[in-house]
Amino acid sequence: MTFRFIHTSDLHFGRRFGTFSEDLRGRLVEARHGAIARLAVVAGKHDAAHVLIAGDIFDTETPSPPVLRQALAAMAEHDAVHWWLLPGNHDSLAAESLWARVARDAPANVHPLTTAGPVPLGPGATLLPVPVTRRYPGRDLTEALDAMPSPEGSLRIGLAHGAVVGFEEDATGVIRPDRDRLAGLDYLALGDWHGAKEISPRTRYSGTPEYDRFRRSGRGSCLVVSLEGPGAPPRVAQVETGQFQWVDRRLDLLPGQETAAALQAVLPTGGRRDTLLSLRAEGRVRLPDRAALEDAAEVVAPEFGFFDLSLDSLETEFDAADLDEIDRGGALRSAAEGLRHAALDDGLADDERRLAAAALNRLYGYLRGGMA
Repeated sequence: MTFRFIHTSDLHFGRRFGTFSEDLRGRLVEARHGAIARLAVVAGKHDAAHVLIAGDIFDTETPSPPVLRQALAAMAEHDAVHWWLLPGNHDSLAAESLWARVARDAPANVHPLTTAGPVPLGPGATLLPVPVTRRYPGRDLTEALDAMPSPEGSLRIGLAHGAVVGFEEDATGVIRPDRDRLAGLDYLALGDWHGAKEISPRTRYSGTPEYDRFRRSGRGSCLVVSLEGPGAPPRVAQVETGQFQWVDRRLDLLPGQETAAALQAVLPTGGRRDTLLSLRAEGRVRLPDRAALEDAAEVVAPEFGFFDLSLDSLETEFDAADLDEIDRGGALRSAAEGLRHAALDDGLADDERRLAAAALNRLYGYLRGGMA
């Protein structure tokens, strides 16, 4: 008989999103809270009675009472699903008061996993959770899975949080990539990495159900995992759950190119209010083409939930004909020529050259706007 469950992680309830506008911060917070209902919908569609959350349910060890109680209340509303909550590095067991409150206030269908030991999920399936003891445990906590018992013939499902050795470059990896084999697991559900990732056929990161940064593009998702029986390979389907689409793109430009048209060509179509877009313009353009790009970006930006166009890597060509549009003589032309000379002077530091180029671009844009 097939045993099916939802694997998710890194909900980070209580994240503040301080770098965004107040209006967008509120929408992002609500989208994270709404992930509970969307996960429950996926569980219902796939006849999965269990949602395994592999750590970082909360963004901090001290979530506010509304953040905690509203999350538990939302899970209680979907009482056909059992929610299994594993402490991660952001909400580790070191936060004793947090997990005491969860244990006290959790509805019957919500199960905090504060002990490393087997938990029956139903006939023929055993959950083997390894809660994170403190934010930086400094050792492979999943080693405990090797000796963790389960009934004979039962599915062994591990649940853990942390970085796998050799996988995440900017983290200190501690979980062995072959832990599933060493512990005889049918599946190891991991959290910490915010994108879906297969480590082995039996070991996967689910990713977060709602993205929270531009590190990866797309929408958050969860994994629907089906186990046919002990030893059988798992069947895993990735299902999109995110409300917001995060898009990080590069805009390559050449001199003489119609920059406004080039911008339109890379913009996502549809659902722009729920699209967060980060664009990096690269290459070289003439002064008027750069101004046209900025004008086009200013027009389209309000259509998106978030829009940022970085021009830091875009170089500008300053032709004499373009400077004529500023002034053919006099003080303004003299200032423009001085800035052009500084922007092209290899003897100056890079920061000084960039500052001069930015000043000339601004001067051109200001006077062009005045002329218009």
